[in-house]
Amino acid sequence: MRIRELTVPDAFEFTPVIHADTRGAFLEFYRFEALEEVIGHPLELRQGNISVSSRGVVRGVHYAIVPPGQAKFVHAPHGAFYDYVIDIRVGSPTFGQWDRVLIDDLERKAVYLAEGLGHLLVALTDGATASYLTSTVYTPEREFTIDPRDPQLALELPFEGDELLVSPRDAAAPSLAEALERGLLPDFEECRRFYRAARGEA
Repeated sequence: MRIRELTVPDAFEFTPVIHADTRGAFLEFYRFEALEEVIGHPLELRQGNISVSSRGVVRGVHYAIVPPGQAKFVHAPHGAFYDYVIDIRVGSPTFGQWDRVLIDDLERKAVYLAEGLGHLLVALTDGATASYLTSTVYTPEREFTIDPRDPQLALELPFEGDELLVSPRDAAAPSLAEALERGLLPDFEECRRFYRAARGEA
């Protein structure tokens, strides 16, 4: 398994080794010790989610306040989507920056993003299926969203206009600047303290 840190710190791309023959293929999409080695602590899994999306569906930008936040490990059992990680941690050197990974059922890549980072996906195919392993259960009062069309984020989305299918909740979400003004964003130093505590550091 090849592991690459994204340009947004505390997010990683995982590319598995695929063993294929005339029968089909086999791969390991998740290895706990490989992830633990790069993030410095075990990922304690609390929930698994599946979303199935039509082409052009946008999900996000979603995030949870830290602590406890919600780390995610995302892969595609079927179809294809762009997976975006956005640094929305106030005070981060890369605040407002983003990176994306093509996740599909060919290369079978996966993405891990730490607590406090924003997450968005855009379905590139009908029936695009995203599997999320998460570190916490869904807690509505601690989970928020940012408008994915916010010009300040300047996300390079693969579709435009009516081709983008955004939920009413995400469409009505505040911009990054509005979320910052309202005090709704995770704090970078608080996130770093949370990461250190997970690693058993003072």
